[in-house]
Amino acid sequence: MNYQIKAPEVRLQSSIQLPASKSISNRALILNALSYSPYDIQNLSDCDDTEVMIKALNSNESNFDIKAAGTAMRFLTAFLSKVVGEWTITGTERMKNRPIKILVDALNSLGARIEYMEKEGYPPLRIFGSALQGGEISLAGGVSSQYISALLMIAPLMENGLVLHLEGNIISRPYINLTLKLMEQFGVKADWNGQTIKVLPQEYKPVHFTVESDWSAASYWYEIMALCPNAEIELLGLFKNSLQGDSAVAKLFAQLGVGTTFMNKGILLRHNGNVCKKLVHDFINEPDLAQTFVVTCVFLNIPFRFTGLQSLKIKETDRIEALKVELKKLGYVLTDSNNSILEWNGERCEPESNPVIATYEDHRMAMAFAPVALLRPVCIANPEVVSKSYPLYWKDLEQAGFRITED
Repeated sequence: MNYQIKAPEVRLQSSIQLPASKSISNRALILNALSYSPYDIQNLSDCDDTEVMIKALNSNESNFDIKAAGTAMRFLTAFLSKVVGEWTITGTERMKNRPIKILVDALNSLGARIEYMEKEGYPPLRIFGSALQGGEISLAGGVSSQYISALLMIAPLMENGLVLHLEGNIISRPYINLTLKLMEQFGVKADWNGQTIKVLPQEYKPVHFTVESDWSAASYWYEIMALCPNAEIELLGLFKNSLQGDSAVAKLFAQLGVGTTFMNKGILLRHNGNVCKKLVHDFINEPDLAQTFVVTCVFLNIPFRFTGLQSLKIKETDRIEALKVELKKLGYVLTDSNNSILEWNGERCEPESNPVIATYEDHRMAMAFAPVALLRPVCIANPEVVSKSYPLYWKDLEQAGFRITED
């Protein structure tokens, strides 16, 4: 299935209730389970990742299929390694080709017993859950923050706790900090000093918890605002003092002409007229925003140089390559280097006459390319992938006046 998307025929003016944060929801679910809480988490995300997490945590089964949910794969692998029993966890074909060896090796060194059921280093996994000894390990700071978060959340329940040394440059630092802040809200304190995080043996405490709306989801509305200067957009459920690293989107989009006004119920976006001539940014702390800014910049004709993108290679797809391929269909030639840098110097090519944007089982590809419809009709393949993080995305676009038809 494809969606043909066209721009609104009247001025875009809309108030959008954003989805709950997937990052917070999935961490809160694990912490709630680890605290044996009698309380339900409020305002949970209704995305695929969170749904499979809820299903697994509430299940009496021992075999789990988490489909394409990378967060669930990593968090549940760690969680199940300390739950007594024998478990298996698998996913889609794409998930079976997403590496997990770093996490499995770390867990096994801490006392877990996890085996590969098919290909070495990849799901599906067989997990023999038991008490974990814990101890002291080192990981490259450049690995996915989800590996680190998965280890940290079960760390206080290890017999000896955990001392985690992060070597080299630490990517996605805000996501690690988010995990530690949420752990603190559930009664566990950690010490992060320099490159070392230390978690002593402790017990989680049950708490009443409500999930904030998702700043990553907000980024697509910032993109829409940047591409449609006469629009006015209200985004509900966001707060100024957010734990989410992607709240940096407000400051970054200010360079692309979007002003943010914080209100009681959320934020108001208006165009401020201040657009930079070139955007240079290190996305090491906000990798999930990269696709949004890449697409926005080329369609604003703003050259860019984005660094710190190394984690994009191991997301739902190789996002660097996907962006290059799909933007070339639309007439833009991007270059990459060092597996972590993506640039555009203004180079153009002949666009395809009727391009269809492939989404690679990646929700962020679909959502980042959809706003292009403000400047030209766009066709998005497999639009259902947005269910991974923002199931109502297409309905919200229609509410804002976009015209969407099934092709």
